[in-house]
Amino acid sequence: MTSNLDRRMFVMGSAGLGMAVLAGGALAGCAGGTPEPEAASEVDAAPTPEPEAAPASAPSAEREDASNPNAAPVYFTADISAAGLARAWEALGVQPSGSVAVKLSTGEPGSNYLRPELVGDLVRALNATIVECNTAYGGQRGSVERHLQVAADHGFTAIADVDIMDADGYMSIPVNGGAHLSENLVGAHLSRYDWVVSLAHFKGHAMGGFGGAVKNCSIGIASSEGKLLIHSAGASTTSWGSPAQDDFLESMAEAAKSVSDYLGGRMLYVNVMNRLSVDCDCDAHPAEPDMADIGILASTDPVALDRACVDLVYAAPDGASLVRRMESRNGTRTLAHAEALGLGSQTYRLVDLDV
Repeated sequence: MTSNLDRRMFVMGSAGLGMAVLAGGALAGCAGGTPEPEAASEVDAAPTPEPEAAPASAPSAEREDASNPNAAPVYFTADISAAGLARAWEALGVQPSGSVAVKLSTGEPGSNYLRPELVGDLVRALNATIVECNTAYGGQRGSVERHLQVAADHGFTAIADVDIMDADGYMSIPVNGGAHLSENLVGAHLSRYDWVVSLAHFKGHAMGGFGGAVKNCSIGIASSEGKLLIHSAGASTTSWGSPAQDDFLESMAEAAKSVSDYLGGRMLYVNVMNRLSVDCDCDAHPAEPDMADIGILASTDPVALDRACVDLVYAAPDGASLVRRMESRNGTRTLAHAEALGLGSQTYRLVDLDV
């Protein structure tokens, strides 16, 4: 099996790897064990196979520019442990102050959510509150009471207070320059926090192709009504709608940008690349990962961070399934739109903390 360090070296020299022509289509969101109201034609439940992965001769997906001192640094360690997480965090060189929220997914029962034994030391060191918002698809996290029970069952209430931010409804924050959204409906309790730390499990996603920092700070911080607004590309707060795929992806980027603007940029981002299923932590019955763990990455730039994770998946010798998932949903359109909005840059420098 290729080692994580071999993966890193492969990324450094993988200019020939990349993306094929991207396929769209009408796609359903997370099922969480309970189908969405309009998910009868859900791709993941149908026997139709996904498109094949990109060949090695496809156009380059690599966006790393190691020689550019102005490229956003993305810190990497292959050590997926509490100590490795601390190392990646410390490399950021930023210490949040005041009231700190850690946004992570408490996960549907049976999913690949980040375990408390991995993240607990960091959450405690930040004296942070773990924050979430209720789902829009039902499942076990569709109400405050059930959501808090899942958080307790998964061990999160043992390491920190857990705040379901839309327990008292939502508040509207503006979306500046959006093509689809003019407002973002986020959990009303977001106003309680001075800083937000995104602690995301990078993995596939049934509708977005992949989920990382941008998804965690858009759909993840949106109230249940706000989630519908994003999924419908601004059309509705009561139904999923049927937007063009790229319109949904761009709406995620717009929502994430609005949260960053609201907080004045007081956000930091960490992605953990383990248990790399093609399915999200909102899926109670995810596909078993068929690729090896990669590592932990951190950045002050969420777009650079997610782009680096995408590139590492392309560089992995066993990443074909996740590549297919990302490409079949045109997942990187989210990053392109986020970059155009000024949320961050897809050009980055990968800083290996293990050398």
